[in-house]
Amino acid sequence: MSALLDFSSQIVAGAATTLETAATSLLAGVGIGLLGAIAKTSHVSLLVRCVSIYTTTVRGIPELLIILILYFGGTVALTGLFGRYVEVNAFAAGVFSLTIVFGAYATEVFRAAIGAVPQGQIEAARALALSRFCIWRLVIVPQMWRLALPGLGNLWLTLLKDTALVSVVGLEDLMRKTHLAAGVSHDPLTFYGVAACVYLLFTSISLVGLTVLERRVTRGVRFVM
Repeated sequence: MSALLDFSSQIVAGAATTLETAATSLLAGVGIGLLGAIAKTSHVSLLVRCVSIYTTTVRGIPELLIILILYFGGTVALTGLFGRYVEVNAFAAGVFSLTIVFGAYATEVFRAAIGAVPQGQIEAARALALSRFCIWRLVIVPQMWRLALPGLGNLWLTLLKDTALVSVVGLEDLMRKTHLAAGVSHDPLTFYGVAACVYLLFTSISLVGLTVLERRVTRGVRFVM
């Protein structure tokens, strides 16, 4: 117990870094997912092919391997560019890697949500001579968010746990802090158990928040069986 108290401040700092990494990747990943879904549902074949290659490639490679490629590959590329050793920042590499992964999956979630919006409503909006921007803002986007939220919620929970992978490149997150503490104290069961509890706490809070959001966005919506 004394060892746990000694490392408590480090664990709290690591937990804060984990949340910061996950939240930053979420915001950037949602943006990439939206752009990717819009491109994939467009009638421009080149855009559709490019986004399809992106989503297929990222979803076919393990997240850990993407992190290692971007971190060490980025270091090699920057070193060659500047002619001296330049190490990629672990936080930047982690956020960039998780953003790419989240964006690929979010693209498919948004694409499916856009496709699920009733075509009749879009045609009715066109019949009212609404502009393309107004159709997206008033018809597609509100329903898209409602339909995409469950899938995005699952991706967020996965993202929270995937932040632990970034510890392999030196990011001082929850996983790395508890790993170092376990090594110094020779009490891995206690510290890894604490890490598991913290991740479970983050997940539980997220589930509550997602439930509230889903109830809010489905308020007043009638589901016909």
